[in-house]
Amino acid sequence: MGKPFVKRRLHLKPVVWKSIRQDIELSVLSAVFFGLCAAFIISAYDAGVTLLYTSVNGYGLWYLALSFVAVLIIQDAYFYFIHRAFHHPLFFKWLHYGHHRSGDPTPWTSFAFDLPEAIIQGLFFVGIVFLIPLHFITLIAALMTMTVWAVFTHLGFELFPSQFFPQWFGRWFIGSTHHAIHHHKYRVHYGLYFTFWDKLLGTQDSNYERIPNQKISNH
Repeated sequence: MGKPFVKRRLHLKPVVWKSIRQDIELSVLSAVFFGLCAAFIISAYDAGVTLLYTSVNGYGLWYLALSFVAVLIIQDAYFYFIHRAFHHPLFFKWLHYGHHRSGDPTPWTSFAFDLPEAIIQGLFFVGIVFLIPLHFITLIAALMTMTVWAVFTHLGFELFPSQFFPQWFGRWFIGSTHHAIHHHKYRVHYGLYFTFWDKLLGTQDSNYERIPNQKISNH
């Protein structure tokens, strides 16, 4: 097991405990704010001012799937543009530096946000419950997808062999290699789930190939 795992590593240098500790500290801070967002959403639902609902019969089963996909697409667009803005020299140091402080991503980096970034990230779900009718199941599923996907893309190694997914999946969905390139090059790969916006707006690395057994170069 050891040798294949090493070959799939995407880190350029060993991860140190200091970096992990810093990421954990920021993650705890982010978790506190996200918890406040959840409390606000529940309070707003109890007050009857959100579009959240609990009866599947309200919109039907087909809408559960449609609204789930819609939330992911909208969130991906939201994330792409705010993430790209975070990397502007005017904003990077006070909005996004903490997330890149460790250099190489690890699972602990997934939600290692400076407080201003955590606020902007959390506001998406606070806002979406006022804009689109969502079943609580859909909201929870979207939150779970975001969490699992964030950890997956920050693993620092490829979890699956290159043959595991069809070629189209690697082209349109963001994996560990795709996001590791962002952590090393900064000016490419700003998406969350999909590569669509990177391709459309020219921020896809021209040398990108989703090959799990290849380490990432800074050049």
